[in-house]
Amino acid sequence: MNPLRTLVRWSFAAMVPGELVLMLCLASGVGVPEGARRAVEAVLLAIVVAASVVFTADYRRHRRSGLPPKPAAHAALADTVPTAVGKLTVHEFRLGTSFLRWVARRGPHGVRPGDVVVPYASGQMAVLYVFLFVSIIETVALALLIPWPVVHAVTLILDLWGVYFVIALHASCVVRPHVIGADGSLRLRYGALLDIRIPAGQVVSVQRERRYTNSKVGTIDPDGTDPDGVADLPVASETTITVQLAEPLGYVRVLGRTAQARTFRFYADDPAAALDALRATRSHSA
Repeated sequence: MNPLRTLVRWSFAAMVPGELVLMLCLASGVGVPEGARRAVEAVLLAIVVAASVVFTADYRRHRRSGLPPKPAAHAALADTVPTAVGKLTVHEFRLGTSFLRWVARRGPHGVRPGDVVVPYASGQMAVLYVFLFVSIIETVALALLIPWPVVHAVTLILDLWGVYFVIALHASCVVRPHVIGADGSLRLRYGALLDIRIPAGQVVSVQRERRYTNSKVGTIDPDGTDPDGVADLPVASETTITVQLAEPLGYVRVLGRTAQARTFRFYADDPAAALDALRATRSHSA
């Protein structure tokens, strides 16, 4: 079963670029030969059948271990689908829902009565506007300069998706801010990419501290002095609040890797207000 599971996982990983190429061909009007189409259909059918066999076996194994039906199905799905593919799929879905929420002006996601919202999207607006401007200029320029219809259509679709991605990324950061819970908990996020929940009572100290870093969002800072790990959530390479925990906290990084950190640094548009809210909820929960 393990070789079949490995084959299925690699097949799922290969399906992502394959589906993208097929979509671009269809969108650009390129005809797919009958033999190639039948071969693709046969491969997809084989992958579906193999995935069904692996999923059923994993589901039964998890059920025998004592898991209820729904958790067993989730565990079997995680065993079958590669973590990176699953994370990318979930990210694209959340990116789309965040964009629709932003357009509909429905307010921040995951905020309960009594919670305090800590925005951070304003700190990166200048950078995103530059990316958006460059993407639009590139889209228009390539649309005028490329003479080959197929290359023109493929490039246009990719450029339009790039413009959408920049806008949707900003939208996801707006509607998914950091949240200070009324119970003293802390939820640190970066758009649809990262979501770290710090339980109430775990925070030992908070301080306003402006730092500049080249670390990627959610990664462990290699220059951190804390032996238990320092995780950075920068915006435009800057963090403004440092939170120290009583013990290391495990969290899921971008694309599914796990890590632990006892110190979290994040960016807030208004660090003074965020610091006051953190200290107020800590004293109230104490």
